[in-house]
Amino acid sequence: MSTQTVPNTYPLDRAFEEKIYAGVLGKLIGVYLGRPFEGWDNARIERELGDITDYVHERLGTRLIVTDDDIAGTFTFLRAFEDQGLDYDLTAEDIGNSWLNYLIEGHSVLWWGGMGNSTEHTAYLRLKAGIPAPRSGSMALNGQVVAEQIGAQIFIDGWAMLCPGDPEAAAALARRAGSVSHDGEALHGAMALAAAEAQAVVTPDANSQLDAAVGVIPRDSLIRRLIDDVRDWHARNPDDWRTTMREIQARYGYDKYGGNCHMVPNHALIVMGLLHADGDFAKAMQVVNTAGWDTDCNSGNLGCLMGISVGLAGLTPHLREPVADRCYLPTADGGRAISDAWTESQRIISFVRGARGEPTTLPAEAAIDFAMPGAVQGFQAEAGSLRHTAEDGGALLLSAAQGESALALRDVFVDSLATSRFFHRGGYALVATPQLNPGQRLRAQVSAAQAKTSAQLAIRVFDENDDTRLLLGPATEIDAGSTLALTWEVPDLGGYPIAQVGVRTGAGEARLHELSWDGAPRVTLTRPDRSSVMWQRAWVSSLDTLWHIAEPFRLMQNEGTGLLSYGCRSWRAYRVSADVTPHLADRAGLVARYQGLRRYYALLLNAQAQKLQLVREYEGTTVLAECEASVEFGRTYRFELQVDGDKLRGSVNDQVLHARDGALADGGVALLIDTGRSATQALSIAPLA
Repeated sequence: MSTQTVPNTYPLDRAFEEKIYAGVLGKLIGVYLGRPFEGWDNARIERELGDITDYVHERLGTRLIVTDDDIAGTFTFLRAFEDQGLDYDLTAEDIGNSWLNYLIEGHSVLWWGGMGNSTEHTAYLRLKAGIPAPRSGSMALNGQVVAEQIGAQIFIDGWAMLCPGDPEAAAALARRAGSVSHDGEALHGAMALAAAEAQAVVTPDANSQLDAAVGVIPRDSLIRRLIDDVRDWHARNPDDWRTTMREIQARYGYDKYGGNCHMVPNHALIVMGLLHADGDFAKAMQVVNTAGWDTDCNSGNLGCLMGISVGLAGLTPHLREPVADRCYLPTADGGRAISDAWTESQRIISFVRGARGEPTTLPAEAAIDFAMPGAVQGFQAEAGSLRHTAEDGGALLLSAAQGESALALRDVFVDSLATSRFFHRGGYALVATPQLNPGQRLRAQVSAAQAKTSAQLAIRVFDENDDTRLLLGPATEIDAGSTLALTWEVPDLGGYPIAQVGVRTGAGEARLHELSWDGAPRVTLTRPDRSSVMWQRAWVSSLDTLWHIAEPFRLMQNEGTGLLSYGCRSWRAYRVSADVTPHLADRAGLVARYQGLRRYYALLLNAQAQKLQLVREYEGTTVLAECEASVEFGRTYRFELQVDGDKLRGSVNDQVLHARDGALADGGVALLIDTGRSATQALSIAPLA
């Protein structure tokens, strides 16, 4: 961690943790509420849907849990803070670099609407062209209309939660993060909202939060005038939000501001919803969603602010429970794509603790503990029933009638072919790799309640027809009042990916206290069946073209570097091997400790230099070791790369390279191709002793 001024010393106690978790949950609830009718105006919403008091996705023929830029961007861009050593002084350029590491152009996180049409896509193209932030999002470069759209605001909640009780620090981070893609009043709106959320950790009072908001932006700014106006309109008619809305429509409506989704009108609706909610989360959601315009963005931001304000007890059960903590974060780091509200909350909490020099452990994608009230962390009942219980520090209570069993599962990958097709059909894609693989050891703590029962670990696995089948570990009897540790090494599955993991318990009641898995897998990845789709979608591709026709993996990249990645950040000590046949390529090879498109170690045959190279891609390319090598197109080479602590060993056929480097401690694997085409038949991963 660099020498820096850390924001104030607000106590990082259990109450703080619950506020962060409630804020993350509020963000998810708000987005899922508003997403199905995003872009509708108030008149259409009231005419076709009425007041929005519950989820309407089924009425509109869509899903509840969706991929969405509001969620994915919020928790993805925050990783820049982790990548820069938990440094509150990180720059806009640092955050812009994280965009290039985690975003797959055209496929993940953003609305890829084109240069000059989508503000974020415009900024991404600037970054890609070598224009650093904040110039990438500047009004001087992109024009006022593009620069002042809503995106600076919708991604800002995580930065605010890093600064509990410190509105000035929250606004400073919000400004830097927002300036990657935005400028002008968009930054003022983002700063104001971040300050309000930071203040909400201290007090639930809306006026105190708005005082903090206006305190961090220029007195002569449009956003300051807007907030003052909405506060005044609310004071005149505190019980009639529609009157306030009509004032907003007249003075700050969509007809006054250009572009697809301007910051100003939508910021006004967030302030309106906050004031007219009277401290009630459900009312805030009703007001801001029924009001219309960019409903998922506005509802998501206000949901986070209100969640922090009211805490877990203030989140309406009928809005919280269907979510079951679930969220998708599709990025180039596919092992983190399947996530949940408590996992993302733990990351924020750990970041704040770590920045203060306190002992902290970042949560892995493979650790589930149910530690927060109501946290089910994506688990759903397939048989029997489940609910969260606060007993013994938090657990999942599974119940089954006499002669029956309970089965509770959570996703570790896309749960079905139908889900995958839904997200590939349009909108925001769901790119992910399985978090659990053969050779890894599953562990769980399960206890019996009043009567003896049984328990066994369970996984759902895709088959040759892209259906899923249930596989069960050994069944074990548990005496009443006893706790048992279950373990099961996941067997070889013939190359098919795991969709879900969980437990099955017998009749009566049992508690699942925790579930985890560890170690690198022992698996060979190749094409198990020509008709199967899901084994292909278990990989995350940034390639121009990927074929699974002649060879299981044919990689093609028209220009620059393309990667086909697999795996998770929990992998540390392992070896990865593969055959690689460069047919026409500047460079081709194998990657370990992959953490995104610009963070990995690679063993490469460099055809232009006629060298074998061991490189680190991390804030630029560094050659760690190299030797002369004859690179012949059409010849198949056997690659192996081992990573163990800071020790790296790479070999291609009979040539070996060694290096020591500690920059990257963990991550998955990938195949790499640079400007050309290569083929691979199979890739294998195995843990080191």
